Amino acid sequence: MAVNSGDGRDELYSPAVPQDLLTTVRDAGQLCSQIGPVVIASQIQLESGWNKKLVGTDGAEGISQVPPDKFEEFGEDENDNDKTSGLDPEDSIMAQGRYMCSLAKQIDTLLDTKQVKGDPLDLTLAAYDVGLDTIKEAKGIPDGSPANGYVTGVRSSFALYAGVMKPPEGEDYPTMSPAPMPSGSSIPTDGQ
Repeated sequence: MAVNSGDGRDELYSPAVPQDLLTTVRDAGQLCSQIGPVVIASQIQLESGWNKKLVGTDGAEGISQVPPDKFEEFGEDENDNDKTSGLDPEDSIMAQGRYMCSLAKQIDTLLDTKQVKGDPLDLTLAAYDVGLDTIKEAKGIPDGSPANGYVTGVRSSFALYAGVMKPPEGEDYPTMSPAPMPSGSSIPTDGQ
């Protein structure tokens, strides 16, 4: 319980993360002091179940499901392949980290000026889900908002990615295979 209600800056438990993405998740979780790698991994678990090819109904692409306008703002070619794509997991995860850090800094300012109330991480996660303007208008996370479920969903994986909750001997972590795709989502068929 303590880990799930914590700040998500615990050491990332490496066996819980696909090994080809471990360094990228750690790097994204070290971009700012407010967001840790456990937060990044837990968001990916909720957003895509580690499905690198997921395309959402809102146009978000890839493992982190960064909103398209925010991916355009925060996405960069992380692996020097001369392409920046939400379907490239390194590009997607690092864009997620930069966007989360940007939100966290804005939330800190809003908290300091008493324009919003709440836990800084919860507010940042909610802003990732429903947008910063929604959080500003409500002066926090709106009652009955889907953002409440999003925050709870992300936090529910903190223990897994901090290594506090381990699967039974001989069983894989749930992150090693993609979760079912959200309704209306699709996997691109053009070989990306």
